Amino acid sequence: MTQQIPRPPRTEPVPEPELSEVRNFRDVGGLPTTDGRRVKPGKLFRSGHLAHATETDAEFLASLGLHTIFDFRNNADHALEGPDVELPGVRNVNIPLSDPADGKEFWKMVRDGDVEQLRGLLGDGKAADRMANSYRTMIEKRTAEHGRVLHALAEDSVPALMHCAAGKDRAGLSIAVTLLALGVGREAIVVDYLESNAPHRRYRVRRGSDAPEARSPEVMELLSPLFDARAEYLTAAFDAIDGHWGGVDRYLAEGLGLTAETLGRLRDRLLD
Repeated sequence: MTQQIPRPPRTEPVPEPELSEVRNFRDVGGLPTTDGRRVKPGKLFRSGHLAHATETDAEFLASLGLHTIFDFRNNADHALEGPDVELPGVRNVNIPLSDPADGKEFWKMVRDGDVEQLRGLLGDGKAADRMANSYRTMIEKRTAEHGRVLHALAEDSVPALMHCAAGKDRAGLSIAVTLLALGVGREAIVVDYLESNAPHRRYRVRRGSDAPEARSPEVMELLSPLFDARAEYLTAAFDAIDGHWGGVDRYLAEGLGLTAETLGRLRDRLLD
């Protein structure tokens, strides 16, 4: 690993760049905590995958002085998109998380499912229910993975970038968990999460055919809940925290194994 050159601290979030092949990038710096502090700019970033980053995209990412990139994709994602580009001096950590995209069968449905199949699998609220259930599952079943990320951030992994495929679900929830640990209010977390709906941020849905019926309004409407950021999905995660642990403090302590000392180090690293 090459030596990183220390950078002066930032006082404003990194301006959003015009990246060609990296979707949904942003700095979460500036978000307020409930005790009057703010997330430090230039310390915590989120995005979609980096597999197709152009040379210019990679140059920008390298300029951030990243210590660690957390990739929450699974083997099916890697087979579909490829590995991340490698940035000099940056540690790449792959921590697969459960996802609405359960693997090959999910992507086959997205790419090749006809309207009848999609109606049966996704219609009548089934798609939105699938998404909310996946968020609950990631909270309840992936405590070891989320705990690992927060312990790493507390120790040495800052500045960090978190991503999955679209930068919306797995990365979005991991960012939300990190922000909860920092003391950011739920409303502010939801506002940041919903920014993934901006047209230039959204995941490009690929269909296996160019025929008009493959991207008909009904087909795209049926697929839409899978690729939307909806407040109800994140609310399902928050409800899982409250229902299973009785609140954020016990979730962090008992679920993620964070001591007061570790939380203190995490907040010192990431808060002004």
